Amino acid sequence: MSLTRVAEFPESKSSDETTSDHGHLIAPALVGLAFLVWLGSVGVFLTNDLASLPKYFGNHYWVLDPTSMLFVLVVNTVFLGISVYMLSRERGSPELTRDIRTRASLTILFMLATNLGIMANDLILMWALIEITTACAALMMVCGDYGAPKQTAWRYMLYSSMSLALTFLGFMCLTQSAALRGVEISFRIDELGTALTMAKDGWQRLGLALMLLGLGGKLGLAPLYSWLPETYEAAPTSTSALLAAVQFNISIVLMFRILQIFQGFDVSFAGQELLVMGYISLVIAAVQIMAARNYKRLIAYACISSSGVIALGISVGKAAAYGVVLYTVSNAFVKSLLFVTAGRMRSVYGTNEVAALSGVIRVLPFAGLLFTGGIFALLGFPPFASFLAEMLILSGIVQAGNLMAFTLMCVMLTVIFVATGRTVFPMLWGEPKQEIARVRESMVAIVPKVGFVGVLSMLGTYTPELITNLLRAVARSIGGI
Repeated sequence: MSLTRVAEFPESKSSDETTSDHGHLIAPALVGLAFLVWLGSVGVFLTNDLASLPKYFGNHYWVLDPTSMLFVLVVNTVFLGISVYMLSRERGSPELTRDIRTRASLTILFMLATNLGIMANDLILMWALIEITTACAALMMVCGDYGAPKQTAWRYMLYSSMSLALTFLGFMCLTQSAALRGVEISFRIDELGTALTMAKDGWQRLGLALMLLGLGGKLGLAPLYSWLPETYEAAPTSTSALLAAVQFNISIVLMFRILQIFQGFDVSFAGQELLVMGYISLVIAAVQIMAARNYKRLIAYACISSSGVIALGISVGKAAAYGVVLYTVSNAFVKSLLFVTAGRMRSVYGTNEVAALSGVIRVLPFAGLLFTGGIFALLGFPPFASFLAEMLILSGIVQAGNLMAFTLMCVMLTVIFVATGRTVFPMLWGEPKQEIARVRESMVAIVPKVGFVGVLSMLGTYTPELITNLLRAVARSIGGI
């Protein structure tokens, strides 16, 4: 019977073959869409003067202001690089074509929710859109082939739901505070401030504390950080990059919005909470990096360290605020660079374990060299923007007179520097433990990584005045001077 069918329909293709043929068009289409969205975000940036902002639209549900303009530009630039990486991996590994349709669809929904969330003028709407990105990321994790992807996805959803539930409880506490004072409350960013009180209000403070604690969990801050290392390690590399460089930024935007609303109300109270979370996160990151023997997990703990630096900078505010914004922006490109190069190494060596790799720079010269650049940027070396940002944050901490925070940050960053170098540099530059032929890397694979390095170098050496003004405007909105 089967032979008869073949004879009758010699030209027919199986559904899997047809899907595969169509699948080869999906990754290029995703890159094209990412490029168009990036062009649109650049166009919005170039055609809107900062003096004319904010602009409201969509029945006042959406806002274009310095914060939304900056982070829409950042996440779409990162997305363009990640989409090109996905194209290069799909071309080099035909088996990835099998689920490229699912990954691309979820990635588009993830980015749509992220862009809308960054531009949302309502805290609850932004919260709901972050939840959508969480669901998309969990479904993308199921497509992974490392460890137990379904269990990782469930644990990620559990921790994320708990973090976002704490944030929502914070909203409810603000509602209770307003109700007890007989005040109507709106969670629109430009209206919520009118429902707050200058008096020491327990419900208002509890609401602020819960919101910061919940968002801290999404950012990988202690104590709700334990989901991050496992998730970043087990997720597909493109998903890890989206979580670390895109979802992180929509979460930081929500934190910035809360700080903008609470300016003049409970800023010192918020600062103390963030200071403690930053302290603990830096210590945990330093200890875990010393013990790390897995390069993706090492990057994950470095992300926790970066979150700790941001929390310390925000807690100080004022002179450190510009450094915080610059550090946040540069961090998006550092994380993207490290994850896409780590993904390339894993595709060649088939493992995330440092012990199995040595002499990577000889097998993957471009990926190894760019991974080295990413590590230098992560550790705050010049000429990368992270160096300038860390110096500005430390300067702001000194000006605020918080010598304990200054000392702890310096000590922990030094420990992280030594531990990271001890683990990573032998892997990159050591004598090879096995004979592996040099891998030829395509231009498609190299371009996004070089682009990330270029952006980091530009932000650390010469930043165009338009971008500098935008960074300063965002810094002033969170209490900078």
